[in-house]
Amino acid sequence: MVPSGQLDFNLQPLLERLDQDELSQFKSLLRTLSLQDELQHIPQTEVEEASGKQLAEILTNRCPRNWVEMVTIQVFDKMNRTDLSERAKDELKEAALKSLQENKPPSLGITWTQESKRENLEEIQQHLKEEEEPGKQDKYRSIMKKKFCQIWEKNFWPGASENVHIVTQRYETLIPFCNPKMLTGPFPHTVVLHGPAGIGKTTLAKKLMLDWTQDNLAETFNAAFYLSCKELNHKGACTFAELISKNWPDLQDAIPEIFAQAQKVLFIIDGFDELRVPSGALIHDMCCDWQKQKPVPVLLGSLLKRKILPKATLLITTRPGTLRELRLLVEQPLFIEIEGFLELDRKAYFLKHFEEEVQALRAFDLMKSNAALFHLGSAPAVCWIVCTCMKLQMEKGEDPAPTCQTITSLFLHFLCSQFTSPPGSCPGPFLQVPVTALCLLAAGGIWTQTSMFDGEDLERLGVKESDFHPFLDKNILQKGKDCEGCYSFIHLSVQQFLAALFYVLEREEEEDGDSCRWDIGGVQKLLSKEERLKNPSLTHVGYFLFGLLNEKRARELETTFGCQVSLKIKQELLECRVKSTENKPLSVTEMQEVLYCLYESQEERLVKDAMAHIKETSLHLKNKMDIIHASFCLQHCRNLQKISLQVEKGVFLENDTASESDTQVERFQNDEHVLPFWMGLCSIFGSNKNLIFLDISQSFLSTSSVKILCEKIASATCNLQKVVLKNISPADAYQNFCITFGGHKTLTHLTLQGNDQDDMFPSLCSVLRHPKCHLQYLSLVSCSATTHQWADLSSSLEINQSLTCLNLTANELLDEDAKLLYMTLRHPKCFLQRLSLENCHLTEASCKELSSALIVNQRLTHLCLAKNALGDGGVKLLCEGLSYPECQLQTLVLWYCNITSDGCNHLSTLLQQNSSLMHLDLGLNHIGIIGLKFLCEALKKPLCNLRCLWLWGCAITPFSCEDLSSALSSNQNLTTLDLGQNSLGYSGVKVLCDALKLQSCPLQTLRLKIDESDARIHKLLKEIKDSNPQLTIESDQDPENNRPSSRDFIF
Repeated sequence: MVPSGQLDFNLQPLLERLDQDELSQFKSLLRTLSLQDELQHIPQTEVEEASGKQLAEILTNRCPRNWVEMVTIQVFDKMNRTDLSERAKDELKEAALKSLQENKPPSLGITWTQESKRENLEEIQQHLKEEEEPGKQDKYRSIMKKKFCQIWEKNFWPGASENVHIVTQRYETLIPFCNPKMLTGPFPHTVVLHGPAGIGKTTLAKKLMLDWTQDNLAETFNAAFYLSCKELNHKGACTFAELISKNWPDLQDAIPEIFAQAQKVLFIIDGFDELRVPSGALIHDMCCDWQKQKPVPVLLGSLLKRKILPKATLLITTRPGTLRELRLLVEQPLFIEIEGFLELDRKAYFLKHFEEEVQALRAFDLMKSNAALFHLGSAPAVCWIVCTCMKLQMEKGEDPAPTCQTITSLFLHFLCSQFTSPPGSCPGPFLQVPVTALCLLAAGGIWTQTSMFDGEDLERLGVKESDFHPFLDKNILQKGKDCEGCYSFIHLSVQQFLAALFYVLEREEEEDGDSCRWDIGGVQKLLSKEERLKNPSLTHVGYFLFGLLNEKRARELETTFGCQVSLKIKQELLECRVKSTENKPLSVTEMQEVLYCLYESQEERLVKDAMAHIKETSLHLKNKMDIIHASFCLQHCRNLQKISLQVEKGVFLENDTASESDTQVERFQNDEHVLPFWMGLCSIFGSNKNLIFLDISQSFLSTSSVKILCEKIASATCNLQKVVLKNISPADAYQNFCITFGGHKTLTHLTLQGNDQDDMFPSLCSVLRHPKCHLQYLSLVSCSATTHQWADLSSSLEINQSLTCLNLTANELLDEDAKLLYMTLRHPKCFLQRLSLENCHLTEASCKELSSALIVNQRLTHLCLAKNALGDGGVKLLCEGLSYPECQLQTLVLWYCNITSDGCNHLSTLLQQNSSLMHLDLGLNHIGIIGLKFLCEALKKPLCNLRCLWLWGCAITPFSCEDLSSALSSNQNLTTLDLGQNSLGYSGVKVLCDALKLQSCPLQTLRLKIDESDARIHKLLKEIKDSNPQLTIESDQDPENNRPSSRDFIF
């Protein structure tokens, strides 16, 4: 938290005028107005126990100045201590005038002397008040009123004015200085309106300017200035005074008076994302003098950082892509997300646009069926495009449904429908040049992140204003409403679409350097992650480019505009998007993008070509459109080997009683639309013979979707070998899957994890008893099974002869349940080799039965008992069983089992007796110096067969290293030693150094807690590696890898 520094009023005497009750009330109200973290870093007791003087010191030195000034006045007003709030306000005004005097340029016209008293101050205030009316500020207000009234009248789409008014009113109430119900005061605000293109941010900003000119904000602000970043991109270096008086230069003479009351000035900075400036440049160059000439970005950056007029109120509009940079510039902003047309607004717009309600609702439902298109519909311009396109189709008796399948098809149909030639006639040649010029303008703007173009832009791109007349007439390109000689596209998405079209249009006599001269990147650059991070619009251009690879659409373009469309770019796109990642599987996000791009094309041959290279995929299905995309593409997969699925809540509603859909009928209707696509997706099991791995995790399915999936798996020709099912609903899904896997002879690995698996146990036991069962690995994690069900499972294990690995992690086994399992281990036909009973609530009492089972069982080689409170007594009982020569156990994991030095003594005795134990994990047990000494004694003995010893986080200190070094010098078998999360320090590592340098040391892997800042340790480690090249020394920086031994119990 940045401290406030000096306040502009003296807080201490104000607080000292409060009695004890009033001070307590002040503190209480202070907490309620701490919206972010202004007070969170200060202990509440410290505030509550502070006197008036102490509280003033806390707030002055440890909280943001602007917040303290603002909230103090608010609290005083709430307490009806207006005498104190007025005094604070007077001091703020006085400080503002003094600040102006100290930074006053020579042209200010006010003489200040060291002898200036309060009388002079009052005289100046009176002088400023007289100048205000009826002076130049009123003339400025009148000019702005005329300008913004004209802009406001032009600012709406046909039939949208009422909708736009509703939207602007909705968001105005969230802005503090627009809502009289919200607390106000003489303090600076920073409000950021953010949201995607075309949803009303600029409209709202201009409405606020109009409100000010009409005196709706007159009490709050004496002056308001509107700065459009689009326009400012074309302005050269100037002073800040010149910048804000560009609409009326005579205003410059009144600026000193305006700035004298900076807390009554509003700056609206519109389209921050449009500002052409290198990333981070706004932060480095600052200017405090509003009379000094500087580049426009420097002046804006200084205003945002409050180097110029720190008391002013700022309202900024921007798209989400520049929010990160904006956060670095502004202090304590209030962020308001502008969402544009909500669903009801969109519906109302459609009902107005169409004459017949049936047509309006049909068109609205079609737009809603495409999630991406519906999202774009929050912009009024897109609603107009969709309505215009579909209304025209309906009037012709055409079905608009195929058009709404993808955004590309809708935008293409809209564009072509504006220039459709009469039947039988040829397209006019006059459209070839305009469409080429328009696409060039769009692409050039996308790459330079420009949406407002002036004469310089046209000249740079080599296009003429006359080229655009056909598109200006159709409202696709528009003349700037408040910028003479400027042009912009109807919506950013239209510009992105036309930019994509630029890449497929064949241009005659195109020189190789043209694209470079125009600053337009090639396809590879367009699709690169680095470029798309810098310029998010490129992602959408890529989507449209895939959409234009459809041959039918290409012909439609050629027919309409008489231009040649080339699809040679197809292979290049596939190379960049799919084939370049053949050697590694695509991430979930990358796969989602690929599927979206291919679906946008609606070109089956392209999809088949792309899917031929996919062998492994991970899908995160968040909505209906994700299923549609996956179904469309993956049906063409033939070489898929692994698939992972995650289905979000809300995709299937059949079993979702908490869904927003009120009735079961509505939920079924929703699923009726989704299930056909789900069925198409599930067809992959029949078309991919090499599909061997299926993972469905964290998924909210439905009874019907599970049934379809199981039917497809049961009838499939694929050879599933490994299946992972984790945390799936509904509860009976596990049972249905187990029934499906009965007799599935290729299945070797099955993981079932979740809390509601009770019903599956009979089906699972049937799978294990089936004569064709070849299951080798079974993982049952977090099952809430009964004793009876554990008994069934135990008896099934005695019949099954294929299962060798059983993982029962995180199951609460009662003593009776554990006994049943141990009896199974004693059974001569039990073939288990690896068993994990991690975190199964086992105690010392259960170790006796387990120990006797280990004596009898000659097949078990790996046993994990991690996270069970066995204690030293439990270890003693286990060692009794392990000491028998019949016991063949090789790996024992006792991680976090409450073992101390006594337990290590028992293990040491065991290891010295030619035990079969070769891997021992004692991680996170407090064995200390004595415990390690016992283990070292065992390591020195020739009969100790230990190969791996894991001692992660065992409270080993530098004092133990002497024993360890001695043991390593004589031991001939130990190849892995884990000492991670033990603070050995430089002295401990130095002691180990001599043993580790020996060529005879068998150790191959050593893990240590390494202090990266200690150069001495790094030097020692280098010496060890130089002397013993076969030794690998690892740092335990990765907390995920604190248990390497667990790898033996998972697949």
